[in-house]
Amino acid sequence: MAVINTGLLTKGLRSEFFQRFNDTKTNFADLSTRIQSNSDSETYKWLGSIPRMREWGTGRIAKGIGTESYSVENLKYESTLEVDRDEISDDKTGQIRIRVGELAARAATHKDYLLAQLLINGATAGFNSYDGVSFFHYAHVSGSSGAQDNRITSDAVTPEDPTVTEFKASLKTAIGAMIGFKDDQGDPMSLSASGLVCVVPTTMYMTALEAVNATVVNSTSNALQGVARVVAFPWLTDLSNWFLLKTDGIIRPFIFQDRESVEFSALTEDSDEGFRREKFLYGARARYRMAYGYWQYAVSMDMASIV
Repeated sequence: MAVINTGLLTKGLRSEFFQRFNDTKTNFADLSTRIQSNSDSETYKWLGSIPRMREWGTGRIAKGIGTESYSVENLKYESTLEVDRDEISDDKTGQIRIRVGELAARAATHKDYLLAQLLINGATAGFNSYDGVSFFHYAHVSGSSGAQDNRITSDAVTPEDPTVTEFKASLKTAIGAMIGFKDDQGDPMSLSASGLVCVVPTTMYMTALEAVNATVVNSTSNALQGVARVVAFPWLTDLSNWFLLKTDGIIRPFIFQDRESVEFSALTEDSDEGFRREKFLYGARARYRMAYGYWQYAVSMDMASIV
């Protein structure tokens, strides 16, 4: 008996997979700089090494690539569904199509998930920026920058549930710190408070929205109105910790190292699995890596209890 074509065979399903994949809202593209990778790993030697403009004088003075560097190896990712042949033959409600749609959505948001893990672990030893210390650190030092801190605390009566006023105060502190960060030449990295994104746990989302969108906070005109966009990441587990990112630089706080884009494939009735076990496989596969970019464009804000 032939398999009933319910629209779940490879050609139509691939089109449906990528339609759902492309329609799924993601944030990684706004928060990271895409670097096309052409090998199994890439080495970044150029972060923080751009010289300032100077008077011509006796001629050009070339500055070489900085000694600070790190290598990022591409990783391979996959997700595969196994479907019994009888499930396809008996499918009347499109349940399998829904499952493949969910596979597409998970594949689309995977890079957001990886970025969230970089945020969560950014203060942990081994999760290092290009300067050799953890991405969120109390003493970043690079060339002539001096010691700089992008791991900051701000007061809150209930750290996991700050008030709008408390969040606004923490945002003001974070912006002030970010604008003051310098590169290895001792020059400011952020010349304006633009392209700012607050990445918050879902429990802090509404508070953060009100803090940046309200015209008035506590009967006072809100000077921070519209200064930042708010994104909620459901993967953030520390409910008292949020992040300020600057996303309009040439290099952003994170790098999306793209080696092989997501592809969709299937093993159906003509495959060995389909013949021997009557199991059809539908899967997504890709090679890429999310990595740290400029730490100067990221601040980790810990809401701390008022003692």
